Amino acid sequence: MRAPAFWYRPPGVSAALLTPAAAAYGAIARRRWRGTAPLRAPIPVLCVGNLVAGGAGKTPVALAVLAHLAGRGVAAHALTRGYGGRLAGPVQVDLAVHDAGDVGDEALLLAAVAPTWVARYRPAGAAAAADSGAGAVVMDDGFQNPSLAKDLSILVVDGGTGFGNGRLLPAGPLREPVPAGLARAQAVVVLGTDKVGVTAQLTGQGLPVLTGHLAPVPGLSWLRGGRVVAFAGIGRPGKFFDMLVASGADLAATRGFPDHHRFSADDVIRLLDMAAAHGATLVTTAKDYARLAPEQREMVRPVPVRIAWDEPEAFAALIDRPFDRR
Repeated sequence: MRAPAFWYRPPGVSAALLTPAAAAYGAIARRRWRGTAPLRAPIPVLCVGNLVAGGAGKTPVALAVLAHLAGRGVAAHALTRGYGGRLAGPVQVDLAVHDAGDVGDEALLLAAVAPTWVARYRPAGAAAAADSGAGAVVMDDGFQNPSLAKDLSILVVDGGTGFGNGRLLPAGPLREPVPAGLARAQAVVVLGTDKVGVTAQLTGQGLPVLTGHLAPVPGLSWLRGGRVVAFAGIGRPGKFFDMLVASGADLAATRGFPDHHRFSADDVIRLLDMAAAHGATLVTTAKDYARLAPEQREMVRPVPVRIAWDEPEAFAALIDRPFDRR
């Protein structure tokens, strides 16, 4: 879906009309939490989540957590619901067998760097990971899922949009009220320039706030000065386009699609025609690239990203915390 523009404006008529539906959504979520006793896995569970529907940058942060744990010598496995995929799991992602239609796009990105499990019932996925020798589980999303106990929960916030209009779905982008979410978190990551005062909102909450921004992974020297046409079907396509410009790319044209958009052959043909008209290379995000058909990938260049931390030592200390306690 494409996020409605009114989610990120001061509450108005649209938000007011949807307030009863938002109240029902909140009541259902509260009942779910009250009626569920979280199960504890035999290994540490680190959760990377957010409070809004899409676009915050959870997967890059989860990848950073996995990379740090690998450097520490921890055999961490990733765990995700597999949004957009048909498999309920628990199933370990096999890049030679599964595609985005099976396990979703995030699972494919995670599986490229660590053993990854898709499980709609998270405790079953964590148990499968532990049985396979995992020393820790890193959840990409699942912060609002009460079935599995977490040893460390990190909330990711987009500095450009923050918590939107502060209303619950569908009146706004929030999956739960901000105070309730912050009360269950151990840290907050703010990605990108804080344009909406997120840091001020977090003052006095007693949570460490880490900051950083998305940047292309090393080795993409062709991007600086390269003329590109970019497309993206993520929560906030503009964030990807802004990153390309900040990285020195000559951005000739852009095209945004709804989050998790499944690209048709006609979509790709039109995009290729646009790139040809501008004499440019057609580029997209790693998530969107994962949803392309194999024959389409030959004509598109992905731009994988990483988190450039403002204080990498603080990030390392945070991720080490559950292991230092054991």
